[in-house]
Amino acid sequence: MTKWSPNSWRAKPIQQVPSYPDMAALEDVEARLATFPPLVFAGEARKLKKQLASVANGEAFLLQGGDCAESFAEHGADNIRDFFRVFLQMSVVLTFAGSQPVVKVGRIAGQFAKPRSSDVEAKGDVTLPSYRGDIINGIEFDEKSRIPDPARQEMAYRQSAATLNLLRAFAQGGYASLENVHKWMLGFVADSPQAAKYEALANRITETMDFMRAVGITSETNFALRETDFYTSHEALLLGYEQALTRVDSTSGDWYATSGHMIWIGDRTRQPDHAHIEYCRGIKNPLGLKCGPSLTPDGLLQLIDQLNPENEAGRLTLIARFGADKVGDHLPKLVRAVEKEGRKVVWSCDPMHGNTITAAGYKTRPFDRILKEVQSFFEVHRAEGTHPGGIHVEMTGNNVTECTGGARAIRDEELQDRYHTHCDPRLNADQAVELAFLVSDLLKKTQAPAAKKAANG
Repeated sequence: MTKWSPNSWRAKPIQQVPSYPDMAALEDVEARLATFPPLVFAGEARKLKKQLASVANGEAFLLQGGDCAESFAEHGADNIRDFFRVFLQMSVVLTFAGSQPVVKVGRIAGQFAKPRSSDVEAKGDVTLPSYRGDIINGIEFDEKSRIPDPARQEMAYRQSAATLNLLRAFAQGGYASLENVHKWMLGFVADSPQAAKYEALANRITETMDFMRAVGITSETNFALRETDFYTSHEALLLGYEQALTRVDSTSGDWYATSGHMIWIGDRTRQPDHAHIEYCRGIKNPLGLKCGPSLTPDGLLQLIDQLNPENEAGRLTLIARFGADKVGDHLPKLVRAVEKEGRKVVWSCDPMHGNTITAAGYKTRPFDRILKEVQSFFEVHRAEGTHPGGIHVEMTGNNVTECTGGARAIRDEELQDRYHTHCDPRLNADQAVELAFLVSDLLKKTQAPAAKKAANG
């Protein structure tokens, strides 16, 4: 294997890259970005890797979620707060159900680039380059907007920095305190079908907190009750941007991507001899790898060898995204191959990307298909005796109408009401919390046999 450097990917074939008309301007932007402060730090990425190692060992659960593609237009403190609040709600539901720590990783503060199935988009007689995310071009359907613009990378960096700043304040400044668990309910969740279940859970937590306070354990004396670890992640698609933010860690001498704590490789860019695998193999961050229907067991093992040659627990998360009808056909053979070779990985379920359909002229994802894929994922792992390590969802804290179904039963004709996504349909806050409760039930069923087996030891 050739010697790795932050720019060794440039000698490899590459998929899903925009065609910039002004390469000199692109180089200028990348050179400036290379002088900017890191967005995240190597020590934080190492801490996340350690927590993901607990997931790989069956001792924790990964919750990864957020926007399909962040936008410059929707960047606001209220949107970030509402997303974070729903994320905390989901996390609390999963923690209490599974009696395990939940590792919290957002698709946020960097999730700006999107792979596309076609380089062009047509409306009527007009054909333009596809929208590839705000870091590359604009969503407006006109010629000027769709020209890839390098200046957008600096805008994405600055928005990521501002978002991270607010998220750190929320995570460390008391907002995430378990004592605020009742306050985390958004107005439109309060009268939702999940309200009673969430209220019952919140009451149990409050009773527990009251008992702990009575014996002298409070958020003032125990920071773990008032703070939480929250990490960022995104798809590493635009490699020039990633390279500009790749830095040497002064304490270890290792290279880290400082654009986010965890980055992942998409199903369209995981060719073993291509640029995205080349770049990711050399950085020490935790990595994700999307696994779709076209991935064979031998192909997966080859990628694991490239991305995690030292078989380090927490380094690699395999994100399964097959579609509700295909999980049973594809996932078992991948799980068996990985288990047989003794590879330490986190298995996570992405029930969103394989379940996209068109209804009433809108891309949507039926909630029952999302749930079916998660259920099938858990069933496979139960059958194979492996740990269903996490879920990876596209969701928002806003009351959008983008995915159909759920307890409130959004109908096809209601999609137009509040369809705000810049790319793919997201779960709204209601649906996200509902999914967390459903996953929590699956976690309880998974742990019951394990607990019985341990008791009979």
